[in-house]
Amino acid sequence: MRVARIALLLCTLVLLASCASPARISEGGEGGAWRGAPSMNHARAAHAVVVSGEAIYALAGTGVNGAPVLEVERFDGTTWRDVTRLPGDGLNAPAAAALDGRIYVVGGFNTVTNVPSDRVLVYDIARNAWSEAAPLPAPRGGHALVVLEGRIHAFGGGNSQSTLADHDAYDPKLDRWTALAPLPRSEGSPAAVAFHDRIYLIGGRSGPADFGNVDIYDPRTDSWTSGPALEPRGTAGAVVYCDAIHVFGGESQARRESLGEVLELTRDSGWQALAPMPTPRNFARAVLFEHAVFVIGGSPTPEPSHASHGSAVVERFFAPCAS
Repeated sequence: MRVARIALLLCTLVLLASCASPARISEGGEGGAWRGAPSMNHARAAHAVVVSGEAIYALAGTGVNGAPVLEVERFDGTTWRDVTRLPGDGLNAPAAAALDGRIYVVGGFNTVTNVPSDRVLVYDIARNAWSEAAPLPAPRGGHALVVLEGRIHAFGGGNSQSTLADHDAYDPKLDRWTALAPLPRSEGSPAAVAFHDRIYLIGGRSGPADFGNVDIYDPRTDSWTSGPALEPRGTAGAVVYCDAIHVFGGESQARRESLGEVLELTRDSGWQALAPMPTPRNFARAVLFEHAVFVIGGSPTPEPSHASHGSAVVERFFAPCAS
């Protein structure tokens, strides 16, 4: 009996300790809840994150000391493991997309400079091998990518002189880029998602100005319309989760801070605030994985630099999706 009571007491203490840890759990009721997840092997900001098959892949960016990160790591739901190295000397602010068992790493700025690249690096996951696809029509970094109907759309970004309004789509079957309707304004660092057969481009910035616009692209008409605006920000993450658009973190240049805000947009309502991120971050790369949103890496401090100091933090967001 004494042994059983001691065992029960120990179990109770363990449960209390795990529930009381604010770094691991942040409850938000109907606004969702946050839990910690295993950290990456390498700190990253201005990086790219994609999901392919049953794993998350983190690529490129800059690390703890603002140096390029060449290792590509894979998360299987339990452990991060380095699987390959990025060709070349490193990239900051590339964009990446996963399609048909391949990861496309598109553009970016070379190493820690503002010199943009037009290269499209292709990682074949099954073969663990790299190749190159048709280059971008023009070099750029700080852009957004979205996969819709088998094509990869690239939006905005910048070169070494200005931000861009370019919108190009890549067809992997033809290995060809096609110019489409340009953005309503030139901007870099927007968030973007595909939602109900359209593409939503959210926020972004040009120089010291942040934008709060939401622009909606209809591929059937190759045209743009306006959606509900939000507070201006750039470098935010975005995913579609519970049949709603969710925006995570980012940076406000006007406030000179990295953001921890989480906002939700449904088809029937405006933007709603949810439980904030435990760790505010710009370059808040967000992906949907195992029925939760993973926000991976980013920089906790705002830095107008191509050599941002990254972090390895990974946090999971859960929400009660309606049936």
